[in-house]
Amino acid sequence: MPKATQPYATAANRYARDVVRGKIAACSYVRQACGRHLNDLERSKSKDYPFRWDRQAAERICRFAANMVHVKGREWAGKKIALEPWQCFILAVAFGWVRKADALRRFREIYAEIPRKSGKSVLGACIGLYMFAADNEPGAEVYSGATSEKQAWEVFGPARQMCLKNPSFVSHFGIHVGAKNLHILDNASKFEPVIGKPGDGASPHCAIVDEYHEHQTPDLYDTMLTGMGARSQPMLAVITTAGVDTSGPCYAKRDEAVKVLEGTLENDQLFAIVFTIDEDDDWTEWPSWEKANPNLGVSVYPDFLQARRKEALQIASRQNILKCKHLNVWANAGSAWINMVKWNACRADVFLDDFAGEPCWIGVDLASKVDLTAMVLLFRRGDEFYLFGRHYLPEETVTLPENAHYQRWVAEGHLVATPGARTDYHYLMDDLLAYADRFSIRELAYDPREAEMLMQEIRERVSFSCIEINQSPAFISEPMKEFEALYLSGKLRHDGDPLLAWQAANVVLRSTRTKAYYPGKERAENKIDGIVAAIMALSRAMLHAEEPFVGMEVWD
Repeated sequence: MPKATQPYATAANRYARDVVRGKIAACSYVRQACGRHLNDLERSKSKDYPFRWDRQAAERICRFAANMVHVKGREWAGKKIALEPWQCFILAVAFGWVRKADALRRFREIYAEIPRKSGKSVLGACIGLYMFAADNEPGAEVYSGATSEKQAWEVFGPARQMCLKNPSFVSHFGIHVGAKNLHILDNASKFEPVIGKPGDGASPHCAIVDEYHEHQTPDLYDTMLTGMGARSQPMLAVITTAGVDTSGPCYAKRDEAVKVLEGTLENDQLFAIVFTIDEDDDWTEWPSWEKANPNLGVSVYPDFLQARRKEALQIASRQNILKCKHLNVWANAGSAWINMVKWNACRADVFLDDFAGEPCWIGVDLASKVDLTAMVLLFRRGDEFYLFGRHYLPEETVTLPENAHYQRWVAEGHLVATPGARTDYHYLMDDLLAYADRFSIRELAYDPREAEMLMQEIRERVSFSCIEINQSPAFISEPMKEFEALYLSGKLRHDGDPLLAWQAANVVLRSTRTKAYYPGKERAENKIDGIVAAIMALSRAMLHAEEPFVGMEVWD
């Protein structure tokens, strides 16, 4: 098929070029997604590169979607879908790349993070219907998965309505439209919603996971993914907005997607795109809202977004949730203290071993023996500080069904699970003594609560000073303000520890009538111990800096 008759494939490539050239305002992740596609087009010219972009396959999925009809909205209902360039790009790239060896699809997973009111459900419905009816897969099983029946129907409902409003499509493929499913008798294909964890007997050809940020565990995602083993070219599509729980499976998948886009992780089967703002963008300015919303002026109206922006500016308690839903900025708390875009920008390619022999300050926040215990190491190089966390939790707490995030962090090496039902502080002691051999520890700062017996033992075994830190607002306010200034200026560096990042997102700023800061949290399960330990360590490091920071004299 000549290029002149492939308008959608052409539109996808034009969108990618326009984004990369700066003609279309887009965040770094969208630019990276477009750059990845364009770079792969160049690489595909080499016989050694295993993939090629099949323009006909790209065109086919887009033409299919454009023959579906809208089912919602006074302005759109009943009209055929007019794909926007960014939608062409997602479909044409995710479905157009194939393996040179056998022409099977390259991408098996889609992670698309898109703000509210941008047509996520329509996009998901089109993908689901295509995989159900038009992908030439006998016995195709397609599922719309979610944590509730209402959410599962957010994709399946529009797909079912599209069938009802498109009788020629239904007739052509022999689709039976049931009350709660779609099926094709001739080849035993089906499309239906699924809630929670599905049975292990499923063999999905496609799964659409809508609003993955609402999932507390990866059970549905993992079951769908592992069930695809018997399919030659399945697709698992996550189409979601940002969420308010960075400990959940969606944020972990997002982290993987970002690493693929940045080029630090290789996964040729994952197509990823994230519409959001950049770390240097001022979220209060209108251009930031334009950048994050690819369907602005189409399915989301400027006056609606302007109203949300004004609401966020005027009502502090609404800022984070509005930034989350309309700018795709992740945050844990309704009044979170730490800007996670700025926090993530402080990530550095460093390892603890890089600091062997260097001066070190340690903060320890000992929880009750059934809760999270944190030890944070802090180093200074010039005007920059580097944080490394070490965390401990009883094994019996880790293995509780609701603690999938802790289980993941144990597997990844970010959390130490001590045997039994109570934290064994000897694990912390052993680590501390090992650190004393590797680094020049100047001081250890600790919260006296829960700590006296352990600190007495530590004092008997180490040569450095152990300093009790009063955590009242009068004493912790200035160190918190210095911590805030450092991370906002990019001078408080960390290694990307997801457990420490989760706690950073959990911290809620509290203040007294005299405007003194102190850290808080909205829920008991939103741990902040690692950040408190980091603030304590920073307070001591500041005291011993060659040029002390203003306000630290209260810690003398």
